[in-house]
Amino acid sequence: MRLKITHRTEYRYDAPVQYLLQRLRLLPVSGHTQTVQSWALNIDGAREEVRFTDHFGNDTRLLSVEGEPHAITIEASGDVLTRDTTGVSGPHHGFAPLWLFAQETPLTAAGEGIRELAGSAGKGTDIERLHRLMGTIGERVAYKPGATTVMTPAEEALALKTGVCQDHSHIFAAAARAMGFPARYVSGYLMMDTAVEQAASHAWAEAHVQGLGWVAFDAANGISPDERYVRVATGRDYRDASPISGILLGQADEKLAVTVTVEQ
Repeated sequence: MRLKITHRTEYRYDAPVQYLLQRLRLLPVSGHTQTVQSWALNIDGAREEVRFTDHFGNDTRLLSVEGEPHAITIEASGDVLTRDTTGVSGPHHGFAPLWLFAQETPLTAAGEGIRELAGSAGKGTDIERLHRLMGTIGERVAYKPGATTVMTPAEEALALKTGVCQDHSHIFAAAARAMGFPARYVSGYLMMDTAVEQAASHAWAEAHVQGLGWVAFDAANGISPDERYVRVATGRDYRDASPISGILLGQADEKLAVTVTVEQ
């Protein structure tokens, strides 16, 4: 399937910015599940300082701003040819060793709730247990925007029984690690059946299964990603794979607007 994507992020400030540094992970790369046919990154109001591939294999850019202007616009857009691989994204690559993805992070630390969830996956093959885990998360954690933030830990989101796709992904990664699987967070895009325009990008998780490599699970939608998904960045949790992150110095008040369109 060929997908056309536009991801526009706009920041506005009520005063000159003393200093701003942003890290962008907005450039998908070709791989087992997709071929990037064209992609452009247009930036207005900031300057690119450096570009590099990080230790997780993500195409990363650093931007900086000082003083004027009072607005920054970042637009990533392009066409990606996707393939349905029943969720299998292939063997592990990159500088980060596989054992790193078996370690907890502050956002994916396993407490009593996560450990109980991991135990509920029961017996069976690795794939059967992971699919059972995905289904249980979808049943226990309702999709509800605004109930959590990007810094809500998996254990807390599980206790709240509400969250968004990043919470489902953190909970899955935490529980999969508790079950003995290396796991990682994936940020990207999903072509929805009901809407072209979306308020944000999407996220899901992957577990590393012996003999298959990385296998993807979208607990928010209860499926393994298919040709409607485009992967952009991976990491141990949201902080490693977020589309845009950064620091702002000074007293300027920031307002953020994001629009994402994904269509065939």
